[in-house]
Amino acid sequence: MTAAASLARRAQAAHHYRMPLRALRGATTVAADDASLLAEATQELLRTLLERNALQAPQVISAFFTCTTDLASAYPAQAARDMGWTHVPMLCAAELPVRGALPRCIRVLVHVDLPADAPSRHAYLREAAALRGDLDDGRASLPSDCSGGRERGVNCFAADHTESSG
Repeated sequence: MTAAASLARRAQAAHHYRMPLRALRGATTVAADDASLLAEATQELLRTLLERNALQAPQVISAFFTCTTDLASAYPAQAARDMGWTHVPMLCAAELPVRGALPRCIRVLVHVDLPADAPSRHAYLREAAALRGDLDDGRASLPSDCSGGRERGVNCFAADHTESSG
């Protein structure tokens, strides 16, 4: 075997065992602009994403948070650091102030190492449950722990988005 073929074979084997980068989405709301409420809601959202996707904190690569402009009491990233995400690069930004948007909303896009055959389970909690019904693209099924979720203010979609175009 030539050196080039050997190198190509090792690269292919390494790629085979590496978990692919995946993006998980989620959102939640708070009743008021209060730092403790924002921290509690953010941590609930992040714990839900980890639990639904059977992830451990070291599998989290990065997190991008946004808040509606009516939330200015705390950074969601601080709540993540307070729960141990000290190794995770994070960024916070303000949502565009769109008329009619859901108020007091915290959104997150979390990049994770997730096995290729595992579905991506997003989390939309509290009033944010109404935001992304479109994630259920017909291929999705609700995990057993999400049955009756709308009645409890929780919305959960299990969808494999490996074929997704965007």
